[in-house]
Amino acid sequence: MKQALAKLERHLATARVAKHRLFVRLPATTLADSQVVVMARADDTTFGILHSRFHELWSLRMCTWMGKGNDPRYTPTTCFETFPFPPGLTPADTASQQTEVLADGALIPAGLASGVRVHAEAIARAAYALNALRERWLNPPEWTQRVPEVVPLGMSASPYPDRIEALPGYEKELAKRTLTNLYNQRPAWLAQAHEALDAAVAAAYCWDDYTPAMPDEEILRRLLALNQARAASTGPAP
Repeated sequence: MKQALAKLERHLATARVAKHRLFVRLPATTLADSQVVVMARADDTTFGILHSRFHELWSLRMCTWMGKGNDPRYTPTTCFETFPFPPGLTPADTASQQTEVLADGALIPAGLASGVRVHAEAIARAAYALNALRERWLNPPEWTQRVPEVVPLGMSASPYPDRIEALPGYEKELAKRTLTNLYNQRPAWLAQAHEALDAAVAAAYCWDDYTPAMPDEEILRRLLALNQARAASTGPAP
C-alpha cells in the first residue's frame, strides 16, 4: 500500500464495514488500518464514480454482511474489482495515477481521450462540489479554527495537515457533525448534489434515458451486462 500511495498527495478510502457506503479523500500522510479500504487514486473523477449510486448499488449486491446490525462489508475482490467503470475511466485507464487540475480545483486523470475527458470533467466537478458541501457542513468555519501541526524534529515544516478544532462553545455541536449523521439526515442539498453526480456518471455510461427514478434492478442489469461483456472480451486467463 505504501508503494501504491507513494506518488500521491492524497488518496481515496472507505470504511470496510459501514451503514452507508461513503468515500472520503485522505492526505498522503494518513496510512489507513485494516478496517479501511484504500484506493490509490487522487482524482475526483474516480472519487465521483465510486461515490455514485451505481457503484453503491453494485457494492451492496456484491458485498458481505457483518455484525448485529447486518451492516454491509466492502470486499475489494467482489465490490471493486468486479465493478464495470464507465468506458475509458477504468482503473486500468487511470493506472498512471497522474492528474490534471481543472479551473475550479477538481482533479481529473491525465492523458484522457477528448471524448472521455468531457465526461471525466463533468464527474470531477460534481464530485468536487459534493465534497466541498460536505466539508462545509462537517467543519463550519464559524465554529472552527485551523491549528498548524507540530513540526517534527529536523524538519522545517510539518508534513501533516492542519488540525481542525472547535471554537470555544461549539465543542458539542461540532462533535455531532459526522458523515454518518449527515447521511442519516440526508438533507435536500446533499440529495441534490448526489443526483448531479449520478447524472454525470450516467452520461459517462451513455445512459441517455437515466433519471433518478430508474429502478435499482434496471441499473444492476445494465452494469452486469457491461461486466459480462468485458469479461468475454478479455478471454480466459493464461
